[in-house]
Amino acid sequence: MSYKQKGIRGERELVHKFWAVNWACLRIAGSGSIKYPSPDLLVGNGNRKLAIECKVTKDQKKYFEKIRIDALQTFAEIFGAEPWIAIKFKGLDWLFIHSRDMSQGRGTSYSMSSEEMKKKGVLFEELIKI
Repeated sequence: MSYKQKGIRGERELVHKFWAVNWACLRIAGSGSIKYPSPDLLVGNGNRKLAIECKVTKDQKKYFEKIRIDALQTFAEIFGAEPWIAIKFKGLDWLFIHSRDMSQGRGTSYSMSSEEMKKKGVLFEELIKI
C-alpha cells in the first residue's frame, strides 16, 4: 500500500470516528495539492469547528513542512476553526495536537515524535470534550 493510500485510509477512519460521535466531518480531497490552503478534514459539532491535518506513519517521528502548518493555520483563521494535527503512529491510537504546540525543527520544518505526542497530545475522546 502506498503512502498516499495509507493517508487516505487514515483520513477516512477519522471521518467515521467523528460521525460516530455526532460530529459532522468532511474529507477534503486534494488538500495540499491545490494553490489554496486547505486541511485534510473539516469537522464541526455546532459549537466547535476543527481544521485537521492528518498523518499516518510507521516511524517514531513525523516531520511537517512549515508551509503546510502555516497553510493549516491560515485556513483555520479565515474559516474560524481550530487548527489541529492528527498523527497515528504505528501501534498507537490517533493523537491530536493544536498547531501552536508543534515542535519547530531546524529551518523550514516542524516535527513530532511519538513520545512528544504522548506527552503533549490528546486522544480522540479528549479532543471532542475540550
